[in-house]
Amino acid sequence: MLIRSFPAGAFGTNCYAVASGPRQECVVVDPGMDAVEPLARLLADDGLKPVAVVLTHGHLDHTFSVLPVCDGYGIPAYLHPADSGMLSDPARWHGPQLAPLITGVRLPDPTDVEPLDDGAVLSLAGVELTVRHAPGHTRGSVVFSLDLGEAPGLLAGDVLFAGSVGRVDLPGGSWEDMLRSLQDVVLPLDDGTVVLPGHGPATTIGRERATNPFLAQAASAPKGRGL
Repeated sequence: MLIRSFPAGAFGTNCYAVASGPRQECVVVDPGMDAVEPLARLLADDGLKPVAVVLTHGHLDHTFSVLPVCDGYGIPAYLHPADSGMLSDPARWHGPQLAPLITGVRLPDPTDVEPLDDGAVLSLAGVELTVRHAPGHTRGSVVFSLDLGEAPGLLAGDVLFAGSVGRVDLPGGSWEDMLRSLQDVVLPLDDGTVVLPGHGPATTIGRERATNPFLAQAASAPKGRGL
């Protein structure tokens, strides 16, 4: 398995290219702000050919470059339907701090985006990505499980970070939903699972289980109840 990444734009969103090896087809994950040129360089360095863009959620710092990437390579994008409103009306979902960035941004028409369903297995570019719906950061947040060869992996988006979890104070966010996602989707994973988050460094489920206060809170809370 080959995974390449770079932090895109002012928010440092991790954009990933996932492939079975060099000079193969690949899947692009979360092409955020100002991602088009660095992504092109990354793909050229390893001779990768993108076949799809998959999105962990609909926030602009993860979707900013979706349209030019998809149009430029002639490939589809995938997003959970619960976040399609973020493409059609980004200003409603991103809060006032992002308003200056939204003006003039072109995003795909949600009807042209392939839906991600909980439990679906996407077989793309020789890679299998298992989709798990994990709301909390947004209503349509998902994570993708995959086999890295030596260990299982998790493309976690903004659900889980090293030492933290995604914010829930923007429209569509919910602590109760985040807690359930941590309990039902994250905590059952093996300790050796490598977490590739939407921001910041990689980590493991075992490390987060031992040190992340939000996972500790989820582990000790009654299942199905809010914080």
